Amino acid sequence: MQPWLTVVMPSWNGARWIAEALGSMAAEPEAGGIECIVLDNSDGPETREIAAGFADRLALRVLHRPDLPGWQEKTNHGFALARAPHLCTLHQDDAWLPGRAATLRAAIAAAPAAALHLNASVIIGAGGQRLGLWRCPLPAGEVPRETFLARLLVQNFIAMPAPVFRRDVALALGGLDTALWYTADWDFWLRLGAAGGVRYDPEPRTAFRIHGTSLTVTGSRSLDDFAAQQRIVLDRHLGLVAEHERAALRRRAEASIAVNAALAGALNGGLSAVPRAAWQVARLGPRGAAAWLRDSRIIERVLPRLWAKLSGGL
Repeated sequence: MQPWLTVVMPSWNGARWIAEALGSMAAEPEAGGIECIVLDNSDGPETREIAAGFADRLALRVLHRPDLPGWQEKTNHGFALARAPHLCTLHQDDAWLPGRAATLRAAIAAAPAAALHLNASVIIGAGGQRLGLWRCPLPAGEVPRETFLARLLVQNFIAMPAPVFRRDVALALGGLDTALWYTADWDFWLRLGAAGGVRYDPEPRTAFRIHGTSLTVTGSRSLDDFAAQQRIVLDRHLGLVAEHERAALRRRAEASIAVNAALAGALNGGLSAVPRAAWQVARLGPRGAAAWLRDSRIIERVLPRLWAKLSGGL
C-alpha cells in the first residue's frame, strides 16, 4: 500500500528509548498508512534488534548504515528512500502523543500544498516525565511567510519531532546541510518556510526529550563553535526578510545567540558568558526585549532543563 507519510529515524546507540519512539507510532490507528525507515550506525546490533521487533506493527525498514556517520546524512538518505508524499523525522529519544497521526492526516488533507506543517510539543525528561510545554510563537492555521521567517530567525523554536513536510520540496532543497552539526534542522525549517506555505497547530502532538547525552547538551560544550553554528544560519537567511527590518532583527537574534551560549556554559559549569548575554538583551530596549522574549521561547525552553538539572536528569 502506498503510504501517506514516511517517518525517517536516524539512530545511534538508541536501545534505551527506541522502543518507546516506535511504540508511539505503532499505537496509532493510522499506523497502517505510515512507513518508518530506521537508519542505524550503532556500535552493536541491540538498537536494530529492538527496532526490528516492531515489523509486525509498522511498515518498517531497518537499515544498518555505518557509512553514514551523522544524523544529517542518515536523515537525507531516508528522504531519498521514502515512498510517501509527506515526510517527518522522529529521533530515537522522542515520541508521538496519542492521536497525532489522525490529526496530522486531516491537516495535510486540508492543506496539501503547504510545504511545512508544525505543532506544539511537550518536553519530557529522561524517564518520560512531563517537564513543560514547548509552543511556537505563531498564529494557529496558516502562518504568513514574513511572520514565520522573521520570528524563526531569532531562535529555533521548533521541536525536532514536530515538523511534517512535502517530500518533493525537501528533495528540491537538497535536504539537510551536513556541514551544520547543530543547526541543520533550523536551517532546513527556514528553507522550507521560504519555499512554501506553513501551517501551525497549537496543540501538542509530539514529545521532545531532554537528557544528558543529547546533542544539545554534549555539543554545546564548545561554546565558540556552538555560537558560530547559530550565526551561520542567521547570516545565511537574514536577507529573506524586508530590508528595513533586518537591523532590529539581527540585534534580537544576536541577543538570542548570546543567551543560548550563556545558558550552555552555565549548564556545563561556567558563568563567564552571562554578563554579556544580559547586556545584549538590555540593549534591545523594552519593545525589542518583549519581541525577543516572545520569539525566543526562553522561559519554555529553560525551565524544563532547570527541573531536569535539579533532578539529576542532565
